[in-house]
Amino acid sequence: MNKTLRSATAAVLMLTTSTWSVVAAAAPVAPEAALSDEVALASATQEREQVAAWLQRDDVRQQMTRLGVSPEQAGERVAALSDAEIRDLAGKLDEAPAAAGFLGAVALIFLVLLVTDILGLTKVFSFTRSVR
Repeated sequence: MNKTLRSATAAVLMLTTSTWSVVAAAAPVAPEAALSDEVALASATQEREQVAAWLQRDDVRQQMTRLGVSPEQAGERVAALSDAEIRDLAGKLDEAPAAAGFLGAVALIFLVLLVTDILGLTKVFSFTRSVR
């Protein structure tokens, strides 16, 4: 039964992938669109630098160490974030008051590290079990 099902599924997949063709279409790009991409890239770079500078602060590094997070690993994780995630994190750093934002941002970084541990992407905390 299992072999028959597997063979039938493979046959259907081969048939559908060989008969369906995807047509790629390219359209001219307006200069304004190309310019907005450059602005977005510059903004993302600036936000990455802002978050990296924030992570280098002594009070932030001390708090991460107290919570059991290696500042170097946190820096690597932040470097691996997408532009949208960096934009979100940088926005939260700007919105928060000086003292309250510190704890919130450290908690955010802790949660990011915890989620990546649970997903099995890294192994920072010994108290987590990955789903992989």
